[in-house]
Amino acid sequence: MHRAGVIATAIVFFFGGPARSVNADEPLPIGPAPQDTEAGEQQGNHGLISDIELYFTAPLRWDATDWTWFGGALVAIGASHHYDAQVRNHFVKNLGPGQVSNSDDVQDALPTAGVFVATWAYANLTDDNDGRSEAWAMLEAAGLSGVTAYALKYAGGREGPDETDNPNEWRKGGSGSFPSQHTTAAFAVGTVLAESGNDEFRWLRRLLGYGLGAFTGYERLKHNAHWLSDTVAGAALGTASAHFTMNRDTRTEESSFSVVPAAGGGVMLTYRHSLP
Repeated sequence: MHRAGVIATAIVFFFGGPARSVNADEPLPIGPAPQDTEAGEQQGNHGLISDIELYFTAPLRWDATDWTWFGGALVAIGASHHYDAQVRNHFVKNLGPGQVSNSDDVQDALPTAGVFVATWAYANLTDDNDGRSEAWAMLEAAGLSGVTAYALKYAGGREGPDETDNPNEWRKGGSGSFPSQHTTAAFAVGTVLAESGNDEFRWLRRLLGYGLGAFTGYERLKHNAHWLSDTVAGAALGTASAHFTMNRDTRTEESSFSVVPAAGGGVMLTYRHSLP
């Protein structure tokens, strides 16, 4: 298999995927559990750990729709990879002589950070618990997808368009271009903005949310910081992670991590999962 295909396929082991709650009509509340009762304290202490476990084991619970969505994401990544060189050539024409990139990582991250801070600040200003839950979902989606993106970057070692004009340079010890972490975070935050809340301003939410992701991806291409397929993979990862945080799967009663003694001394981390 082509190395690009190997790296793309590896996403299945990291994606938090579009996991669903047991009852789709009653999505789980997003954010830290209330702390005013003993049960709430216990849930708050273990909620994030449970979310992390659910996120990285989500493919074990995917149904046909989830796998179809994942397959479509791989097709989109593969199709965009075909145009990586063409897109790079289009944008490098705007660079100065001898210049390979005009990337500004901080500047490209500001819109995403701004949306999160504005959501969190407005929720606290108006004492809106739903707004706080939305901000928490943004933070969690960005965090989980960011860890995944970093792992894929390390595994792929893909050289970026500012390092080479060949989009097929994998495992070369480059900067780790695949996927775009900026685009991943933008779509994670933007998707929560787009799909949260009531439907009164849904069109505006989606325009702003998905617009944030598309704009960030475009900026990374314009600055010659990423290949087109890097941004498409980031969009898929960020969107899937956002849907996970908004609609978690609760089937954890028969899933658990444990540490057991290993033969010859030492210990071994094991994971047990049984579908209900």
